[in-house]
Amino acid sequence: QVQLVESGGGFVQAGSSLRLACTASGRTFSNYPMGWFRRAPGKEREFVSAISGSGGSTVHADSVKGRFTISRANAENTVYLQMNSLKPEDTAVYYCAAATTAQAMRVALRYDYWGRGTQVTVSS
Repeated sequence: QVQLVESGGGFVQAGSSLRLACTASGRTFSNYPMGWFRRAPGKEREFVSAISGSGGSTVHADSVKGRFTISRANAENTVYLQMNSLKPEDTAVYYCAAATTAQAMRVALRYDYWGRGTQVTVSS
């Protein structure tokens, strides 16, 4: 049984920071990409950030570049998303995803496992 569990969401004011964490169990993902996606109310799911298996390569959506940083601790089977300078438009449910093959990291359908999500709400 594979599970991804997100944590760290909350309600914050614009300009604040949050750190999301996602811990996987049932399988090790150290050789493959992991990523973060989000879905705002009434909107489709969108890519946020992703990181390669080794942690040597990262990619971020233009909307969060310079504000969000993704990292991973493979010994703990965990990926993090440090979110700084949060804006109201960052309000969404954030989902952690893990792949089982090397792939294009921005594409949601390339990921095989997903967490249930954690709510991030940013007030104006």
